[in-house]
Amino acid sequence: MTSLVGKRILVTGAGSGIGRAAVRMFRDRGAELVLVGRQLAALRESLPDAEHVVLDHTVDAAVAAFAGTCGALDGMFLAAGALKTGSVEGTSTPDFDAVLAANLKGTWLMAHYLGPRLREGASVVLVGSNIGLRAIPESAAYSVAKAGVHMLAKVLALEWAPRRVRCNAIAPGPVHTPMVEARLTASADPMGDLAKLSGVNPLKRLGTSQEVAALAAHLLSDESAWTTGAVIPIDGGADASY
Repeated sequence: MTSLVGKRILVTGAGSGIGRAAVRMFRDRGAELVLVGRQLAALRESLPDAEHVVLDHTVDAAVAAFAGTCGALDGMFLAAGALKTGSVEGTSTPDFDAVLAANLKGTWLMAHYLGPRLREGASVVLVGSNIGLRAIPESAAYSVAKAGVHMLAKVLALEWAPRRVRCNAIAPGPVHTPMVEARLTASADPMGDLAKLSGVNPLKRLGTSQEVAALAAHLLSDESAWTTGAVIPIDGGADASY
């Protein structure tokens, strides 16, 4: 099992979904956790005995203020994000701005302000999406934002390399998280949409938050010390099929 013993790791989006699964797994593997999210109750539910930071990661001043008090870090798992569906023509400018802020700007701000807090040899994992690698209908803003996250990982890998700080992105396919559940609930045909989501990959199922967290744990550990600047699909083979 991947060891994270002795590593202080910050996780955004820690109050639900992939972020919640990740902090629990990282804790079990020995990490000291800093949980970041918008709701204190959700953070406490994820991991009661960790450090909790209530923060809107899309607000420049708030992230800057937090960075001024944050201690040294051995890793970050930047999992916070939000999904709004729609085409380019069908997505309003405010919705586009909100999706970009939640998925790309917030990730950028965390890297911008907390990069100096990373110890030499640290590792950072950004959560992108497999629809940031290939386009699908009705996810225009989200796809564009996640494609930006993938490129940000590559840029940071180059910028941080002199300090031996690594950065990679993972690109999950549909995972049964509250975000996907909300999308299904809003659908006119939830069961049909679930079948479509499950059927887009050769393994014919949704992923789990634990499976994604396990890949992140590997990338945050010393086992992956020569892996940086990569964008790794974790989508049941969907990216290989298109």
